[in-house]
Amino acid sequence: MAKEHALLQTEIVNRGVESSGPDAGSPTFSVRVRRRLPDFLQSVNLKYVKLGYHYMITHGIYLMTLPVLLVVFGAEVGSLSKEELWRKVWDEASNDLATVLAFVAVLVFTVSVYFMSRPRAVYLIDFACYRPPDENKVSREEFITLARKSGKFNEDSMAFQSRILQSSGLGDETYIPRSVFSPDVNCATMKEGRAETSAAMFATLDELFEKCRIRPKDVSVLVVNCSLFNPTPSLSAMIVNHYKMRGNILSYNLGGMGCSAGVIALDLARDMLQAYPGGYGVVVSTEAVSFTWYGGNRRSMLIPNCFFRSGCSAVLLSNRRRDFGKARYKLEHIVRTHKGADERSFRSVYQEEDDQRIKGLSISRDLLEVGGHALKTNITTLSPLVLPFSEQLMFFAAMLYRHLFPTKESAANTSSSTNAPYIPDYKRAFEHFCMHAASREVLDQLQSNLDLTESNLEASRAVLHRFGNTSSSSIWYELAYLEAKGKVRAGDRVWQLAFGSGFKCNSAVWKAVRRVKKPTRSPWLDSVDRYPVGR
Repeated sequence: MAKEHALLQTEIVNRGVESSGPDAGSPTFSVRVRRRLPDFLQSVNLKYVKLGYHYMITHGIYLMTLPVLLVVFGAEVGSLSKEELWRKVWDEASNDLATVLAFVAVLVFTVSVYFMSRPRAVYLIDFACYRPPDENKVSREEFITLARKSGKFNEDSMAFQSRILQSSGLGDETYIPRSVFSPDVNCATMKEGRAETSAAMFATLDELFEKCRIRPKDVSVLVVNCSLFNPTPSLSAMIVNHYKMRGNILSYNLGGMGCSAGVIALDLARDMLQAYPGGYGVVVSTEAVSFTWYGGNRRSMLIPNCFFRSGCSAVLLSNRRRDFGKARYKLEHIVRTHKGADERSFRSVYQEEDDQRIKGLSISRDLLEVGGHALKTNITTLSPLVLPFSEQLMFFAAMLYRHLFPTKESAANTSSSTNAPYIPDYKRAFEHFCMHAASREVLDQLQSNLDLTESNLEASRAVLHRFGNTSSSSIWYELAYLEAKGKVRAGDRVWQLAFGSGFKCNSAVWKAVRRVKKPTRSPWLDSVDRYPVGR
């Protein structure tokens, strides 16, 4: 029971002056009880730390053995003078030339095989984000006005959506298709879905191809993700048809995977480029807002109406070594976490129909708690790969001590300050944070639990305010914001973290290979100077 209470938080809400009834003219208040994001750094599962160190050791064993070999070789060579070294080498070569040649041949062959068998680095050449037309721009006040005129919601549902919008963190310049507000019209039709997604995808890809100066036929791998709208032929087939791409293109379409699908698509594109090197890969992430729109009165299904907005991103990848000169970032790590085996996690974001058979996306009250557990697993696995050695040592020592010598407080799952674990400083691992802009409450809890500053979450809050929750493409709007601010320099590391239905939490880590200049084309060009805004 104490553990359950620790996950609840209360809030006193001023509901204004009562307009009718026996209490007319009196101020009214209500107490709101809601679940909060659990403090997932208070409990660390040892098996996920072990998994993270397994990843690190698998790729780092060569770096550990190389210094030892260099020390041994250096000690042997250092015992000889320069003249003795040259005389020894010359005598050996003169006496047994065949052995020397064989040694050189074996050395060259071994080094060649090693470098040829290593996975090629995957580079991000450039990316583009969709800027919807201004006629789709909707303020919070206009949203309520149009939703009321549509006649699809009762007054309780309108009041609920109004309260959600006021505390959502969204601004007054987000984009949403006007068709969702049409009275007595089903906006979730195949025609509307194709029109919405094709407008977003084609505009974004046109910009990407123009910026990178490549032809669509040069693309060998295409991965498209869209959670709720999955027509036949697929969205990837629509792109192939529109741009008349090559016949042997490797195209994939990911559906139903939620807001974290952008990182999943990135992982798939990386694997395909490793298996079929020497080409370009394009990852397109979008969502059809007309299919996330719900026109009923169940509160759990009204929440997506208040947050999801139009957006799309397109990313150009390459693992050709000659493309390093024009690349912006190098892909360092991808860590994926799936909690679908747990029933609560599986149903936390669930598409279904209400009692009136109106389809929508239902958001469970357990979402924050479920998301916290997924985040805990993901960052615990990621930490050994990215944290400096000093942070890893402190984190691992504190975690091991708590595991071997549990106290009564830890056994009771209480959050005693004297029993709190060492919280790693993720600001030493990353210069920039692109956290999925789901809602203000989620970002607040992330900031608190990871001990981040307002500056660290500036990009996430700016995207939520300017564009809303654009689903899987939001992490790219955040990176576009950082570039528009001129904040990305050579060697900077960027952490992209997204989570979505399933329940999944995925991380991608990039390293800037050069200083990124302020772009001439960006969805932020006319608004970046207005951010950050006061909370």
